[in-house]
Amino acid sequence: MNRRPAALLAAATMTAAAVFSLTACGGGSADSEDKDKIAGADDGASKSASPSASDDGIDRPRINLPKDVKDVFEGGRTGDPKKDAVLADNARRISSVTEAVTVDAEKHPALKFYSSGDALLSAANHVKGFYKKNKSFVGTTRYYDRKVTFLKDGAAAVTYCMDATKTYPKDRKSGKVDRSIPASAQDYSFYNTRLEKNEEGVWQTTSVLTTVAAKRCMP
Repeated sequence: MNRRPAALLAAATMTAAAVFSLTACGGGSADSEDKDKIAGADDGASKSASPSASDDGIDRPRINLPKDVKDVFEGGRTGDPKKDAVLADNARRISSVTEAVTVDAEKHPALKFYSSGDALLSAANHVKGFYKKNKSFVGTTRYYDRKVTFLKDGAAAVTYCMDATKTYPKDRKSGKVDRSIPASAQDYSFYNTRLEKNEEGVWQTTSVLTTVAAKRCMP
């Protein structure tokens, strides 16, 4: 059975991420939900919109998604400006991957702008997989329970859930969308990511660890 495209994103990320360990985030394997929690700092969550332009003076690449593709983010306003900045760049990184998959363009500058290291490698492999199979997707992907933890080395960890039940695969050549795929446990994934602030002041995602069919993310 074909799987939903956003669920394939989680699977691809998990495969690429298996070669490293988020030791600074507390470790844990992609199959263990008990180890997904990060100790060391408080967190917060509230409703927020999709990533938008920033007034921090950073020259950021524009991210433009197709009209039939939407990333919805919850938990972007914590009341802590530093945490909010991390969550904003986390959201932009997610949408940069979505753009690279769903928008046919020669270059996708936002992908490299918001990802580096192992996270950039996993994202590039994921995007390449879609193009190789002549696939894209449409629909809405929801990201929620987003929490920030600041680490002793100056990096940040962001954990969050993904709900891909409203996304559907699209054939890149014909444009046909398959809406027959039923929702399943595979549509819910938990992410444990590491972000590091670069010289430009951007919180780049450097590594990603994923739990597919995460019970903690299911309704």
